[in-house]
Amino acid sequence: MKIRPLASALAFAVLPVLVLSAGTAKSRKHASGLVRTAKEAKAIAEQDTGGKAVSARRIPLNGASGGWEVEVRMPHEDRGWRCVIDSDTRTVHTKTHIENPGGKPTEKEPSVRMVRGSR
Repeated sequence: MKIRPLASALAFAVLPVLVLSAGTAKSRKHASGLVRTAKEAKAIAEQDTGGKAVSARRIPLNGASGGWEVEVRMPHEDRGWRCVIDSDTRTVHTKTHIENPGGKPTEKEPSVRMVRGSR
């Protein structure tokens, strides 16, 4: 009859561990390792600046793994950012102000080209 209190005590000791392990989301994975895709680099730049990443391209940066250059558009500002993301550390290496990429065309370059006299 002493087995039942021991079994219930063991069950109460193991129950919190089971509940906590069951609540872990499998879809969330820990961000570690190299930045391998443009999508990952854009997400890092967007999180750092608060803007919308327009383009990303691979660049050589301090060693074999390299980095990413991401242009970020700031919707309600005149200027955007050019961020260099280090692939090893998954951080913004440098951040430079640039004209907003992907913005409205300047008046020198009209958005629609008119051709008259032809059908």
